[in-house]
Amino acid sequence: KHIASDLGLKEDQYEFAMLFGIQRREQLRLASDGHKVRVLISYGSAWFPWYMRRLAERPANLWFVAKQLLP
Repeated sequence: KHIASDLGLKEDQYEFAMLFGIQRREQLRLASDGHKVRVLISYGSAWFPWYMRRLAERPANLWFVAKQLLP
């Protein structure tokens, strides 16, 4: 939100794109605050390599995945 504000963008000029299962509460919070939120999910035969590339882009996402899998 801060970057969009610094660039002078209005809320209808940007959206948040987040991986399915990563920071679900944040996705819901942003959506409930009126922001556009796109949840990315891969499918088909290439879903695993796609997902691994997304995790590799931001290694901290591995922690978020682990937290979602633990009770």
